[in-house]
Amino acid sequence: MHAKQGSLKLTKMAARRARVAGRIARSARTRLTVYRSAKHIYAQLIDSVTGKTIGSVSTRSKSLVEGLASTGNVEAAKRVGKAVAELAREKQIDAVVFNRNGFLYHGRVKALAEAAREAGLQF
Repeated sequence: MHAKQGSLKLTKMAARRARVAGRIARSARTRLTVYRSAKHIYAQLIDSVTGKTIGSVSTRSKSLVEGLASTGNVEAAKRVGKAVAELAREKQIDAVVFNRNGFLYHGRVKALAEAAREAGLQF
C-alpha cells in the first residue's frame, strides 16, 4: 500500500500563500486581500496593524451584480476591483499591499487588481 499524500494542487497553493504572506507581513500598509471561489470573488481591506477588516466588497452584493450574466467571470471581478478602490478612497486609503492569498495572478484575480489600479488604488 502507498502512503496517503495530499493533493499537489493544494500543496503548491499553500507554498504560494506562505511566500506571499512573508512579504506582506513586513509591510505596514493596508492589505487588499482577495478570495476566489467558483461562483464569486471577494475583496477585503484589512488594517495590517490591528488585523481588523476596514471594508469588503464581493459579487454577492445585489447592487454590484446588476446586469451581469454571471458572478464568476472576469467582468464581475473588474466590477469588484473598481468598487474596492472606491471604498478605499472613501476611507482615505491611497496605497495598499495586494494579497492574492495563494491564487495565481491570472484571470479573475488579475482583472480585479488591474481594475483597482485603474480606479486609483496604488500597489
